Amino acid sequence: MASIDLNSDLGESFGPWHMGDDAAMLQIVTSANIACGFHAGDPAGILTVLREAARRGVAVGAHVGYRDLVGFGRRNMDPSSAELIGDTIYQIGALQGLARAAGTSVRYVKPHGALYNTIAQDARQAADVITGIKAVDASLVLMALAGAPIVAQAREAGLTVVCEAFADRAYNADGSLVSRRLPGSVIHDPAVVAERMLRMVIEGRVIAIDGSDVALEAHSICIHGDTPAAVVIARTLRETLEARGVEPKSFIDVRHG
Repeated sequence: MASIDLNSDLGESFGPWHMGDDAAMLQIVTSANIACGFHAGDPAGILTVLREAARRGVAVGAHVGYRDLVGFGRRNMDPSSAELIGDTIYQIGALQGLARAAGTSVRYVKPHGALYNTIAQDARQAADVITGIKAVDASLVLMALAGAPIVAQAREAGLTVVCEAFADRAYNADGSLVSRRLPGSVIHDPAVVAERMLRMVIEGRVIAIDGSDVALEAHSICIHGDTPAAVVIARTLRETLEARGVEPKSFIDVRHG
């Protein structure tokens, strides 16, 4: 049976400011990218999500980002290497402590928002994040954009890399994501999302925003947890995959480690 990981960005609520339905998403996804407090999330809320992930056997990853609470980590920044390495180490370490208290452990790292998009192409910032990850634990898996230069860069540096596709984001013809500033960048129709990701799993291809075909080799699918239809999209995608014999399964066996 074919399998695919389903991941989502969770733990992003901040005090009374509620973001997404983490409990519902944790019933659907197989891996959870947990905010580390820099772009979103507060310790009490993050701990609650980690406990639920542990209870459900969902793999946990550190969703590290720029130090940008106001901009939700989606503003481009140019920190020095010392800053970015330190921020990466700090965020992973914070989540590791909370995860330990929740009875689980951090197994991978997925950068968030503007940092994710920047390091996909920017070799210097990518190297800083890679250095930060290795300084904490070189066995941590890096989740990165399928087809981006960082994939080879991180593997050459000795990290295991899992490539991902985005269920609800539009692609450019070169395999990059369409900017959120442009119309059509986010896909809201659950049926459309499910069918395009089913094709990606079976054929390794998606339709770009200009109508061309884009080849993608991905072992994880991201469903953003902060969109209004996130739970419906995630559930429809999972049901569609299972109906076609594709098993939703984390790339990490959470039973061993």
